Amino acid sequence: MHADPQEPNRIPDDEPQRAAERPHQLREAQLREEGEEERRYGVEPEFVEEVVAHLRDNRREELRAEIADLHPADVADLIEQLGHDEREALVGLLRPDFDGEVLSYLNPDLREEIVGLFEPKELAAAVADLDTDDAVDVIEDLDEETRREVLENLPAADRALVQENLTYDEYTAGRLMQRDLVAVPLFWTVGKTIDYVRAASDDLPEDFYDIFVVDPMHRVVGAVPLSRLLRQKRSVRIADIVTEEVDTIPATMDQEEVANLFRQYALVSAPVVDAGGRLIGVITVDDVVHIIDEEAEDDIRKLGGVGDTGVFSGIRDIARSRVWWLAVNLVTAFIASGVISLFEGTISQIVALAVLMPIVASMGGNAGTQTLTVVVRALATRELSSSNALRVVGKEVLVGLINGVVFAVLVGLIAWTWFSPMIGVVIACAMVINLFVAGLFGALLPLGLDKLGVDPAVASAVFLTTVTDVVGFFAFLGLAAAILL
Repeated sequence: MHADPQEPNRIPDDEPQRAAERPHQLREAQLREEGEEERRYGVEPEFVEEVVAHLRDNRREELRAEIADLHPADVADLIEQLGHDEREALVGLLRPDFDGEVLSYLNPDLREEIVGLFEPKELAAAVADLDTDDAVDVIEDLDEETRREVLENLPAADRALVQENLTYDEYTAGRLMQRDLVAVPLFWTVGKTIDYVRAASDDLPEDFYDIFVVDPMHRVVGAVPLSRLLRQKRSVRIADIVTEEVDTIPATMDQEEVANLFRQYALVSAPVVDAGGRLIGVITVDDVVHIIDEEAEDDIRKLGGVGDTGVFSGIRDIARSRVWWLAVNLVTAFIASGVISLFEGTISQIVALAVLMPIVASMGGNAGTQTLTVVVRALATRELSSSNALRVVGKEVLVGLINGVVFAVLVGLIAWTWFSPMIGVVIACAMVINLFVAGLFGALLPLGLDKLGVDPAVASAVFLTTVTDVVGFFAFLGLAAAILL
């Protein structure tokens, strides 16, 4: 209902009834908020089962009606939750008018499988309406022949933009940028800018947040947020409201640097420029969300030694990606076993040592992994640098020492009661030593590898496990040999 401008204080006829209903509505909303955990995105398992039933019974029209109003992200979620045969059947049902945006939301591993179900012409039609960055994301993973056929079937203008993006290295701003943007000269007025945006709406991006101001050479001289533009009178000059300090992004900048720039300065969008400083694209915050998610996932996978594979990867690929790090771990396990063999005589005389050895090693490994995770993530987000590295290392060492003392008392008392007082003293001392070393090397290893230009997420965990196992066994068994024998 629109208020009458001539009667600003007039109460609508139905307002008393609405006022009477409002407490009841508010109470219902409160009950829903307090008593129900509603799923606000994605698709429910019950819905997936319903879709599977429709597919098995070949109820195509009912199924089309069920998913007609789903957001592309929810369609992608549905495809990911289906089995292989059901996925193929659903995509076959959607193929005549498949929404290419669904592909941009799919897990990259699964997207390769889904894309393989389309002919190049169908795939070109699906990605033709996507933003340049999303189209590139889909096309870049295709094999050379399929990529060429898809590009040939794209409209000439879109093909040129996609091909230009593909000339930039993977994981750079040039690959990520969207080519559709709004750029105006400095001498325009607010009114002329608004008229231009309205007239050219079909050629502009669907969502944009800033209007970039350029000079005659198309170099960025500033930006005007839409919120500021819409507050001004039509006669105001763009030059009077422009923000001149704009963070431009070179097209060759690594995507992790792009994410850090957005995070550091809370950016919503930023212009991408070529080597000559000319405006060629824009990166928006939704792109950066994907970057942050991708980089975090990459670090977690590397720390776990699982390579680039995920839940949708093939069994052979998963096994191949994991076997290398398992082999490295096997080597480090033999090193730790070699340390144990040095004290074979001690263990044979005091059998209790064999029972307690895993406790020292596992506690050191877990404590070191905690420190390692914090430091690797801090390095990735640039929260940790040479200026504060010493302070962070000192803090982690102190934390390791405190935790070592706490668990030394606990484990020492248990071993004291279980076996003997002296064994309790030995394991308590070994616990302090190993947790101290775990904190020290958990911080130093990733810092050292980063200095050497090696990704700390890849190699730190294996080296740290070796250090904590060797130090833990050597400290425990060495102290036992010196004190108990």
